Amino acid sequence: MKTIQILGTGCPKCKQLAENAEAAAKALGIQYTLEKVTDINKIMGFGVMITPALAIDGQVKAVGKVPTVDQIKAMLAGN
Repeated sequence: MKTIQILGTGCPKCKQLAENAEAAAKALGIQYTLEKVTDINKIMGFGVMITPALAIDGQVKAVGKVPTVDQIKAMLAGN
């Protein structure tokens, strides 16, 4: 089971990142949980200063951008 974390305050880019991450996980057929981390202190605890950010199993994979579904699929497969 993968844990996908969307780090951000809920802006449109954060929402797009969540949609892309869900689409990638579903396309790969993996079991996952999606967690939206909106608390600034928790986000900074990941070392992230620019949102949105994507973390998979607690490891930050992308910061300040919205990766495509295919890019996220590669991150999930390689993690």
